[in-house]
Amino acid sequence: MREIIMAEFDLTTRIGQYLDRHLVFPLLEFLSVKEIYNERDMLDGKLQLLSNTKMVDYIMDVFRGLHPDKEVPPEMYEKRGVVVEEMKKLMSQTKPILEIFSLDEVNELIQSTRDGRVLFEYMETNHGFRHEMLDILYTFAKFKYECGDYSTAAQYLYFFRVLIPQNDKNAMPALWGKLASEILKQDWDQALEDLNQLQEVIDSNTFVTPLQSLQQRTWLIHWSLFVYFNHPQGRDFIIDKFLYQPAYLNAIQTTCPHILRYLTTAVITNKNRRRQVLKDLVKVIQQESYTYRDPITEFVECLYVNFNFDGAQQKLRECETVLINDFFLVACLEDFIENARMFIFETFCRIHNCISINMLADKLNMNPEDAERWIVNLIRNARLDAKIDSKLGHVVMGSQNVSPYQQVIEKTKNLIYRSQALAGNIDKREQSKNTSSSKGQGQQQQQTQSNSMWGVDF
Repeated sequence: MREIIMAEFDLTTRIGQYLDRHLVFPLLEFLSVKEIYNERDMLDGKLQLLSNTKMVDYIMDVFRGLHPDKEVPPEMYEKRGVVVEEMKKLMSQTKPILEIFSLDEVNELIQSTRDGRVLFEYMETNHGFRHEMLDILYTFAKFKYECGDYSTAAQYLYFFRVLIPQNDKNAMPALWGKLASEILKQDWDQALEDLNQLQEVIDSNTFVTPLQSLQQRTWLIHWSLFVYFNHPQGRDFIIDKFLYQPAYLNAIQTTCPHILRYLTTAVITNKNRRRQVLKDLVKVIQQESYTYRDPITEFVECLYVNFNFDGAQQKLRECETVLINDFFLVACLEDFIENARMFIFETFCRIHNCISINMLADKLNMNPEDAERWIVNLIRNARLDAKIDSKLGHVVMGSQNVSPYQQVIEKTKNLIYRSQALAGNIDKREQSKNTSSSKGQGQQQQQTQSNSMWGVDF
């Protein structure tokens, strides 16, 4: 029964269609550990996913796990031989390029200059670097990525990105590949930097169609989940982008409303900003309730739209099951439950002046003794105007009036984020006007042709 419930709320299939196949592997491994689906089905899915990669040894291991009574097919050994030969050829072609990059003066220039043209001219004049070497470097980086060597792929793509102009045919695929490599390396600071760079390129490109922009942002939203739920500041970033940048909120509402699960979790677990963003989140959840619902969004609806505390309590229990079985959210479980209980308590206190601790314990799904200790700590830490009558087992609330000054502060806090987003959009539009139309159109054509190299098909 539990497996049926979790399969109903599992988003791997929806999310996976917007990810590079290598990014799907961690999700499948997580599902295997959780034993939500039949293990043979999981192994079969991995085998199909791996079939278009060069991770031949891993393919053989998965095949042996799926068919322990069968021999590995000869074509797999043949494919392994082809991959080894291709690697030897590319290593031979790339050796003189890597020797140039290993020179101290070249590394110093890479670190000190942001102008790829200057760097290329220096290497061309002093070390015999040629333009066709860039294509070899990109091909080898992609080959390493397909073999599962993400660290080497990230390093080579970094060199490639430093040297190429923005309108190069492989510029956009290299950005996607670099981001994927950093995610799979779990280097979250660098992944965040690459994510922001990719977003800047997508948002500033006015020469693609609105549909292409929507598709690119949809892919970026899904890839960003890896970064935002692992980076220390990620829950702030996810709120800023998904809730307060109109282009990305529009993409969520249009193509992927299931992302509301992750936005809602980020808001609930964010102790610093949840008050100011909660009203905006509730509006979005209400607008999209006909397209997407799960226990996490329904918890917010029960509590802040319907004021149904019994329903919120039930949804909170379901939320625990959803969170513990979600690849991106499993680490948020304790924070989510703690903050959700605080939401229930605060909302209940706004409505009632005198509350029974036993009733609160029931609403919070806790025993009375733990609930009393939890409430005492909450009153102390949050400096709530409340007292506990231990003899009667009541919580007595003081005045809940908010000063006009505080009301003004709360209503204007979000203006800074909206103003920054508006200023950023204006700057990008002005920069786009200074770009020649012919150059941009050429970039559009090249980008559309090459995005599929990293699993980004538009």
